[in-house]
Amino acid sequence: MGFVRRQLVTAALTANAIRPLPGSRAGIPAFFAGWLTGELAPQVLGLTVADAAAHARGSRRDRRGLALAGLSAAGLAYLIRQSRRAVDDAEDALVEGLGVDYVEQLDAKPTPAELATPWRRIANPFAFRRAARRAGIEVHRDIPYAPYGRRGLLDVYTSEVTPAAGAPVLLQVHGGAWTIGDKEQQGLPLMQHLAAKGWVCVAINYRLAPRDPWPAQIVDVKAAIAWIKEHIADFGGDPSYVAITGGSAGGHLAALAAVTPNAPEFQPGFETADTSVQAAVPYYGVYDWAGATGLRSAELMRDTFLAPRVVRRRFRDAPEVFEQASPLLRVSPDDPDFFVIHGSRDTLVDPAQARSFVEALRATSKRTVVYAELPGAQHAFDIFPSIRSQHLVRATDRFLTWHWNVWRREQLSTGPDGSLDPSADAT
Repeated sequence: MGFVRRQLVTAALTANAIRPLPGSRAGIPAFFAGWLTGELAPQVLGLTVADAAAHARGSRRDRRGLALAGLSAAGLAYLIRQSRRAVDDAEDALVEGLGVDYVEQLDAKPTPAELATPWRRIANPFAFRRAARRAGIEVHRDIPYAPYGRRGLLDVYTSEVTPAAGAPVLLQVHGGAWTIGDKEQQGLPLMQHLAAKGWVCVAINYRLAPRDPWPAQIVDVKAAIAWIKEHIADFGGDPSYVAITGGSAGGHLAALAAVTPNAPEFQPGFETADTSVQAAVPYYGVYDWAGATGLRSAELMRDTFLAPRVVRRRFRDAPEVFEQASPLLRVSPDDPDFFVIHGSRDTLVDPAQARSFVEALRATSKRTVVYAELPGAQHAFDIFPSIRSQHLVRATDRFLTWHWNVWRREQLSTGPDGSLDPSADAT
């Protein structure tokens, strides 16, 4: 491919990352092109500048290609600036949701270095597995939690600083449109970051549609929570404190599990198991399976994908199935604390779904609700370390650390029956 064509392709990819192609049919190709270009903007910019410099040194310069390279460089620089602002976007959301003094509940206030862009970390975004090994993270792989072969396995992440007992626990649920995906493919930057700080992190596989139609997926997430409650103490985790996270379909499953604690319809054969969680951090999740928001994008997803591929039943034949699967319609006053994260340029899941879910939570739940909508972010922005994803990993860390510390203080200040414990004031 010649220089001009290379620069034309780069310019088109950059333009799509800044403003993705509209429409439902263009959503998937716009996602793939925009996601990689946007999150790898520093690397693409370096290649573009190097390509243009090499061409300019040659004897046959093409001004059209150089002009395209200049436009691409400007667009990529804009994407980098936008990604770097994610630290402020996330921090503003935390302050709005938790209060300006929330940092007083952290182990330590974030330093300027912790809020800075981690250039060394993202220089090679695909080397994070080696970085995890250097950080002393140990992965206990392929532990059975359900009788479904590989789909019933989970991994447990610990590190050299994991305590012998009492560590907070994070459950990671992978995405993949409920039909594909694996526990070793998503959530790794966040799990590695938290495990290095002493958390116990659990990543699960679950049964996939269409081979195993809905509700097999949420049943397996519930079974994994029940397994954690029973076994995580063997790895140093506190079974009474479980936070849950996931992206896309994993975000949907995390949110649904959080708002349906101990729901018997999702716990066949283990109805009495405790499947409650203490906090939820869904990334770019799907919250409206039933089309209750009236969004055309939600209705199209319901009728063209969820019904034929995941549920294997039409909406008009079983509306209650889609309604039961919609976190938006399962909100209650007793829901746990939420940190909902979505990208403003998500072409696969309309951010209006996240806004509606957050609005319902804030109107109903007695707990804290934080919402960060990231300008310019596409779907799946957190798959590998990038400027934006690293800032959100740290913001998620701050939210969960705040929550863990507040939760522990609340446990110390109440007795076994939930009443105030007067002895706590003496400690």
